[in-house]
Amino acid sequence: MAQIKRMECQLEIKSSADKFFDAYKTKAQLMPKMANQVVRDVKLVEGSGWDSESSVRQWYFVAGGKLETCKEMMEKVDDKDRTVVYKLVEGEIMKAFKSWNSILNVMPMGEGSLLKWTMEFEKQNDDVPDPVKYGEFLTTWAKNVDTYLLNV
Repeated sequence: MAQIKRMECQLEIKSSADKFFDAYKTKAQLMPKMANQVVRDVKLVEGSGWDSESSVRQWYFVAGGKLETCKEMMEKVDDKDRTVVYKLVEGEIMKAFKSWNSILNVMPMGEGSLLKWTMEFEKQNDDVPDPVKYGEFLTTWAKNVDTYLLNV
């Protein structure tokens, strides 16, 4: 029987919630510049625009010291709650996982924000390790974007 597991990463950032959320929602094409430590490239492969629901992007990124690629679809956007659901549809990660969603939520907190990444996944089998390296990737990516936004 399929078992969806969850893993969460939380991070306090200095950027405002609105500015940070907007970067992930509408500026995917700038991520290689904002987070060049972990995001090497991104291409829009389907959809009417970078910020449209159901758009599909091809990502080239470094996780666990290894260059990987994946295609993800921006499945759902909730502007009010500053939440985006990304569904992976292709890539190395899908060799280990039957399904994968990454959910970004950004909440105002003091002068900055609290960022939460939730990974929902189903492993191909019980031998697949927990996706710690992808949690570390998402956290590093967020730190890079936060630093970039504070310096522009």
